[in-house]
Amino acid sequence: QVQLVESGGGLVQAGGSLRLSCAASGSFFSIIAMGWYRQAPGKARELVAHIATGSTNYADAVKGRFTISSDKAKNTAYLQMNSLKPEDTAVYYCNADVFTGLSRRDYWGQGTQVTVSS
Repeated sequence: QVQLVESGGGLVQAGGSLRLSCAASGSFFSIIAMGWYRQAPGKARELVAHIATGSTNYADAVKGRFTISSDKAKNTAYLQMNSLKPEDTAVYYCNADVFTGLSRRDYWGQGTQVTVSS
């Protein structure tokens, strides 16, 4: 009963910027944490950034370039991506750690394609 809807992906030239959004909707009590993951062709899915109360974490490859943030009132997380590189090309997935009122569960968004051209 929880859905994550992602938006903001697209095609951008190297050095450009994109902002991804992930909005949670449905029946739940609270969102404990949210994160962004990505998967490039032929590679495993990897953590990009994670945000929880009082802390954020970033993959080494994106530190200093990407920023994760959240709007609690809107149940939405964002990933601001600056200074994009071709190696950032991947499908980006939103993940949410959700307390439904009865249990704590992980949910995934559908993924959004980010393509960075050289």
